[in-house]
Amino acid sequence: MTADLVDHIPSPRADRSAGLRSYYFVRAGVAAIWVAAAFTIGRASPLAAAALLVAYPAWDALANLLDASRNGGFARNRTQALNVVVSGITAIAVAAVIGNLNAVLGVFGAWAILAGLLQLATGVRRWKAYGAQWAMILSGAQSALAGGFFIKQALGNSVPGIADVAPYAAFGAFYFAVSALWLVFRRPA
Repeated sequence: MTADLVDHIPSPRADRSAGLRSYYFVRAGVAAIWVAAAFTIGRASPLAAAALLVAYPAWDALANLLDASRNGGFARNRTQALNVVVSGITAIAVAAVIGNLNAVLGVFGAWAILAGLLQLATGVRRWKAYGAQWAMILSGAQSALAGGFFIKQALGNSVPGIADVAPYAAFGAFYFAVSALWLVFRRPA
């Protein structure tokens, strides 16, 4: 009977993995909702598009703040602490240049590069504790590459819109969902 009880007590690693899994599912869900809103109300209303473009990096700042605080604080999660600052500044910068969509896309590009590299570093750091961080590492690298594309596009002559950012967010939703599902179905250590 004692062995049965011990088998059902979750290990600290299992508890941490469950928390990370839930976090990844929430990130995937919020990003998917943002993408749906961008392609619907964001395309129909410039005011809604502006609000969504400010909200996306603001949400990233909040999500990193919550994740870092639940996993040992900023001292143990320096990449996320920096991501909170970078994403918060980005939300403010997007709000400041919202009348110039090329500038907005340029700000998004710089943010995608920095946030992507920070996410990649967070994934590498977490690999040892949680395993299976390959999707987060790949997502961070792809984010950095997309940022360069955004900057190139922002310097062009065409006027971008929220639909230019939505696929980036959709890939983020995909990678967070893959990471969450990977933690659900992987074999326990």
